[in-house]
Amino acid sequence: MANKPDAPGGIAPASPFAWKQPWAWADAAKSRSDASAFSPSRTAEKRYARQLKSVAGQIRHILATSSPADAERLLREYDKVLEPWARQTAATMMAGVQRKNAQAWRAVAGRMGRDMRALMGAPGVGAAVQAAIADNVSLIRSLVVGAADDVAELIRESLVTGTRAEDLAARIAEVGEVSENRARTIARTEVSKAGTALTRARAESIGSEGYIWRTAGDADTRDSHRAMEGVFVRWDSPPTLDGMTGHAGDFPNCRCYPEPVLRS
Repeated sequence: MANKPDAPGGIAPASPFAWKQPWAWADAAKSRSDASAFSPSRTAEKRYARQLKSVAGQIRHILATSSPADAERLLREYDKVLEPWARQTAATMMAGVQRKNAQAWRAVAGRMGRDMRALMGAPGVGAAVQAAIADNVSLIRSLVVGAADDVAELIRESLVTGTRAEDLAARIAEVGEVSENRARTIARTEVSKAGTALTRARAESIGSEGYIWRTAGDADTRDSHRAMEGVFVRWDSPPTLDGMTGHAGDFPNCRCYPEPVLRS
């Protein structure tokens, strides 16, 4: 964790990546606001969640209006025609994340006298965008393929165990509920991950070695993530929390974000 001076006018930290302690509460509030500019785009998340829930709605419709065997077939047919829509939807989500991230970096560029055009075209940004789009196309399709696989498995189980038709129908209906829950998780997780990837690519392009872990700071924050609040993390050394390794914003349903530490 980076050190701060104990009080205004104290000895400045020796680290070249340390930030200056604000001199007034108003300055402190502005500094925190600037940092929170790197938080996940809730606008992009809400829009993306609505779009993914429409896929979940189509899955539920197929499950509710088809026999089990037909449901599996129709879901697999739906997956075959879904990719163009999924790619456009993922690209639109990334565009929203890019807008918010660019706004945050515009403030940084102004303070540091950096060329904003260089930050926007920083090495790694294009690769991060394309990787996120490809990952999200796969995740969107996994909603449909996963539902089809679940229905197929339930049909196989029913043949072995002799499950009653009404019980099978009830279990298949649960597949639709799982799909909707996964849609919400994907939207929150992937928007946060995309924001972190863009922040990292641009930060590293101007010499940043790490960031300060920031949390949403509310009761829903996981204990392991709450303990990371204010901790300095190197970009090349992501922490392992709850058995998973990643940076702020990379974990499932994570609302944390990296506040990049930059050379002055």
